[in-house]
Amino acid sequence: MPLTRSFKETVQLRVQQDPAFAAALLAESVDAFLGGDIETGKAVLRDYINATIGFEKLGTVTGTPPKSLMRMFGPSGNPNARNLFGVLGELQRQSGVHLRAQSGREPAL
Repeated sequence: MPLTRSFKETVQLRVQQDPAFAAALLAESVDAFLGGDIETGKAVLRDYINATIGFEKLGTVTGTPPKSLMRMFGPSGNPNARNLFGVLGELQRQSGVHLRAQSGREPAL
């Protein structure tokens, strides 16, 4: 029987080996938030945090208890704007990735 990795382990390994993938994962989370898909945004951001800085260090640098951050980005969590943008700002600083919002119109059908 072949050995397999969990999805979480696969994501963590890929993030550690591929900076472009890590940046895309962070951008995907923000895109989901901006598109109104809060659940996906939280799930992707949680995967990104686990694969990079971790909740312990993120808690230290943001001044927010790690358990609060875990709850905030958990399935029933509800991060307020101050906490969400504080976390996103710190993740950008830690990673060197700087995200920008760009306006545009969706193509007409």
